[in-house]
Amino acid sequence: MKVLVAVKHTIDHNVKPNIDADTGQVDLANVKKAINPFDEISLEEAVRLKERGQVTEILAVAIGAADVKDSLRHAYALGADRALHIEVDVSLQPLSVAKILKEVVNREQPSLIFLGKQAVGEDYGQTGQMLAALLGAGIGTFASAIALNDNRIEVTREVDKGTQTVSLKLPAVVTSDLRLNEPRFIKLPNLMMAKKKPIESLGAADLGVDLSPRFNMVKANEPAQRPGAIQLSSVQELVERLREAEVLV
Repeated sequence: MKVLVAVKHTIDHNVKPNIDADTGQVDLANVKKAINPFDEISLEEAVRLKERGQVTEILAVAIGAADVKDSLRHAYALGADRALHIEVDVSLQPLSVAKILKEVVNREQPSLIFLGKQAVGEDYGQTGQMLAALLGAGIGTFASAIALNDNRIEVTREVDKGTQTVSLKLPAVVTSDLRLNEPRFIKLPNLMMAKKKPIESLGAADLGVDLSPRFNMVKANEPAQRPGAIQLSSVQELVERLREAEVLV
């Protein structure tokens, strides 16, 4: 069984992005980037399936400029068997990414497609659902556990009031949540060997996909400043404050 894992090279989750006051957009200039943590969870799950003998090949796919190869090398170090770079020099919206991945899926014919539930940079959380719709495949979103059985996969999903388990016919799309697993620590020798492994390249134009944006980002704002907390001396003082605020009458 072949597994395709979509990998996004995005803002490092440890970095706090800033808003450019002149443009009203998130300032991405010289921002440290890394593999999207939800995609790293997807890779880890694919590697675990291979270690159990349920998967024979893991293909990591990244879309973007040359710097996305850093995340593909990370995927190699984690355990991917192949890496494919789709060359794009413009910022892409979720539908365009889904269309590109659809063409790659049609070429590679994987039985299972993993994506992170969202990218920590933009937080759209839409690509997996759009890809499944384009493929006409089943999807298990926000996966916290999976189980492969013959030509089906059971996905335990995180929902508002607990979990929900769905059974999907393969090929299927799964988007990974935080509780699916904890990615392993990558050893330095694996990182060094990953630098020597080949990364296949394919131009987005070769796929014949319309990459036109469907919406415009008008403005981004910093979260509103919250007032500082105060410590009250007694329950009675709390009650009085609540009455002053007309929360209690």
